[in-house]
Amino acid sequence: MSRVRKRTWIITGGAVALVLGGVAVYVFGFAIPGAQQGAEARSFEVTQAAEVQTLEQTVATSGTLTPLVNEDVDFAVSGTVTSVKVSEGDVVKKGATLATVDTLSLDAAVLQAKSTLASVSAQLSDARSSSSGSSADLAQISALAAQVEVAEAAVEDAEDAVDDATLKAPVAGTITSVGIEVGDSVGSSSTGGSSGSTGSTSSTSSSSSSSAAFTIVGTDSWSVDATVGESDLALIAVGDAVHLTTDDGTELEGEVTEVGMLPSTTSGAAEYPVTVSVDGTADGLFDGVAVDLEIVYESRDGVLTVPSAAVTTADDGTSTVTLVASDGTRTTATVEVGETVGTVTEIVSGLSEGDEVLVASFTPGEGNTGDTGQFPGGGEFPSDGEFPGGGDFPSGGDFPSGDQGGQMPGSNG
Repeated sequence: MSRVRKRTWIITGGAVALVLGGVAVYVFGFAIPGAQQGAEARSFEVTQAAEVQTLEQTVATSGTLTPLVNEDVDFAVSGTVTSVKVSEGDVVKKGATLATVDTLSLDAAVLQAKSTLASVSAQLSDARSSSSGSSADLAQISALAAQVEVAEAAVEDAEDAVDDATLKAPVAGTITSVGIEVGDSVGSSSTGGSSGSTGSTSSTSSSSSSSAAFTIVGTDSWSVDATVGESDLALIAVGDAVHLTTDDGTELEGEVTEVGMLPSTTSGAAEYPVTVSVDGTADGLFDGVAVDLEIVYESRDGVLTVPSAAVTTADDGTSTVTLVASDGTRTTATVEVGETVGTVTEIVSGLSEGDEVLVASFTPGEGNTGDTGQFPGGGEFPSDGEFPGGGDFPSGGDFPSGDQGGQMPGSNG
């Protein structure tokens, strides 16, 4: 089952393929508008099978990619920088080492904390073994036990500080700035390690410069900031599916996560903010990349459709299509039509999936001008050979396959 979204015209070897609703249909006969006078006049026709598709009603807009994660990362301990492991533009995994500071004073603090713990623990052991059970002895034991707990916590903190001397990436992403170099002194005002848009770390810390030691932009989670007009605002809602296409043609899927109610005014028209989360990820995504969006506010599966050009509607409202049998025989069928979306029309009754319908036909006349074809549903092929929506016939004569005998405009055959 396909999804109705776009229309494209394609030229292929030996035939003209017309893509309607994402499905190619073929032009047979190979005579081309504007063929040289005296060339054999052969008609061709475009047919397509009735197809079950998903019809989508969408609101089109555009926006820019924004990373959900943008982390400023700093050391949570004081020291002198001994190594910097990354540069701007490097892509890092979560947990990758970014830089280190010397641990001489930190190691000494661990030894001191362990010595204090050993001393207090020995005093507690002696007090327990010599206790007579008096209230004074019990009070002393309780006090020493509390000191042991404090000393144990001090050892743990000192060991954590040694670990913090190696600064690691809290998230996966791209290094967008490096604010330190070997020999710099760094210091912290708290025990935190980083800060950023995720809010996932405990607190911020400072370095000897005004900027963070590192900034990491996440590459595995993105959102898009866009706007919609007032007329479209009532159509969309949080949770709507979104089709996204970047400037380079990368296609992504997403979901509306926020619809703002406070408008901004651009050129006198009210625009309302919409935030879209992007599902998954793809290579080549960058902060600020332009994205086209189609927000799906209505979707119906299992809809039988034909190209709208295949449907003819009379003045009395009766709609018909031309059925084309495998032997080329044509018959007219009355159909009940439903919704029209893009280039396709819903068929409520009168056709079955797979029925072949005539989309367009063409018979060249005599001479070099005035040769046009006709869509059953109205509208002619222009005499300049250009399809609606873009895409000309090649100017070089024959079809690329060269074996069908069809001539292109401007050829001498």
